Amino acid sequence: MLTTKKTIRRQFILDEAAKLFKEKGYGGTSMRDLAGNVGLEAASMYNYIKSKDEILELICQRIAGIYISQLAEIEQTPQATYAAKVEALIRLHIRLMVEEGPAVSVANHDWKYLPEPQLTAFKQARKSYEQGFARLIEQGVAAGEFQALHPSVALFTILSAVRWVELWYRPGRELSAEELENDIVAMLLSGLAK
Repeated sequence: MLTTKKTIRRQFILDEAAKLFKEKGYGGTSMRDLAGNVGLEAASMYNYIKSKDEILELICQRIAGIYISQLAEIEQTPQATYAAKVEALIRLHIRLMVEEGPAVSVANHDWKYLPEPQLTAFKQARKSYEQGFARLIEQGVAAGEFQALHPSVALFTILSAVRWVELWYRPGRELSAEELENDIVAMLLSGLAK
């Protein structure tokens, strides 16, 4: 796909919107706030974006799409153990939070403001992802790679354990993003593996 100035400007608007939504919340951010952050008049914003709802939808769709496509790719990885697949998903969560923190935060917290039918579609995508992740844990238990834990308990413990990264991690902390990722994976999988 050919990248145009309009496409680049639109992505810049989406990135700035994610930062503002994370900082002020979806409800606390106006199109005027966003226009000021991107150096446009509020009326000019509509050359790139139809509405604030569209911004939220695009951010949530993109993040959900990344998770769903990566899950599908990881599930199809031949000869990978279930532990390796779960590790890959944990690393995906951490990497996205480090690299796309504001957008992930919006998808984690502001999705409830999506209008219908986008809200239902997002909730279904989220449920599908969680079911796929839980299925890998369940298969790992059945294969003897993991302790006999309830898949939902393991899944939501993992997801909860990685969500704090969006609040805490900033470049320049006393550890690198790679060290953070390795430490979290070691903690979670050492507790999960037999």
